Amino acid sequence: MSRVLVTGASGFVGRAVVTAFAAAGRTLRAAVRRPPEPTFPANVEVIQHPDLAHSVDWRPLLDGVDQVVHLAGTAHYRGVEPKLLDRINHLATAQLAIAAARAGVRHFVFVSSIQAQSGPAADHALTERDPAVPIGAYGRSKLAAEEAVRSAGVPFTILRPVALYGPGVKGNFARLVRAAASRWPLPAKNFGNRRSLLGIDNFVSALDFVLSSPATIGELYVVADPGIPPALSEVFTVLRQAMGRWPLIVAMPTYYVEIPFRVMRRTDLWNRLGGNLRVDASKLIAAGWQPAHDTRSGLALMMRPR
Repeated sequence: MSRVLVTGASGFVGRAVVTAFAAAGRTLRAAVRRPPEPTFPANVEVIQHPDLAHSVDWRPLLDGVDQVVHLAGTAHYRGVEPKLLDRINHLATAQLAIAAARAGVRHFVFVSSIQAQSGPAADHALTERDPAVPIGAYGRSKLAAEEAVRSAGVPFTILRPVALYGPGVKGNFARLVRAAASRWPLPAKNFGNRRSLLGIDNFVSALDFVLSSPATIGELYVVADPGIPPALSEVFTVLRQAMGRWPLIVAMPTYYVEIPFRVMRRTDLWNRLGGNLRVDASKLIAAGWQPAHDTRSGLALMMRPR
């Protein structure tokens, strides 16, 4: 039976992957920097490693491993020096991929980011055929990591997911959920921009499909929920309706919302809020991936009591 090493196992994405894979009966080794809290299922082997800002001896983690899902890295990049981003996201990945090749790993799945391909907004639906033009240090570190994986000599698949959502999500999407949970009207009716999102369960199913499909080796895939992504006003409407609330989405010219972001020199955050970023995952779907839901259904499911 194959043993899968999952790095970054204690994060939002990693925990969901480990929990789902363990429930499906996969033999897992979860790599973490510190003991997970809460703990993983009893059938998951946990092994600790140093911070990726330092050199890591990957050999003990790879002993007896057939497949690797590399999630570890830093996505909280605001204020982080580019050199440190490169060390964590690029060089640590390169070292792991080389070690995996030497260990005879059969399949190395590197979870990159759509930011390795594009800035925070794009004027058309992105596919794998578009050239990779990262804007910031984070995206450049991920693209460099992709190239390192390609040249390491290990059988690989590279995934470029868009922003993920699901129970326990953090970051910008958590802020949207908190805004939806407020009692205030939301001035989002004029926001017609569309941004692709990815439900955590859809992402886990994409990983499971890739690991089970030798035909995906050597391929790059962008990953997003299927269908036309919702506008920001629709996202708030779905979230509030799932909470049993009236949407209370009101009109306001978008430039009134944009001005504070520009004054605070957060144009990047404004572009993530007000720009289009549509991603077409049809290549992965054509390969055989069957996502469970579109974004509207996924958001409603996320808000159901558990």
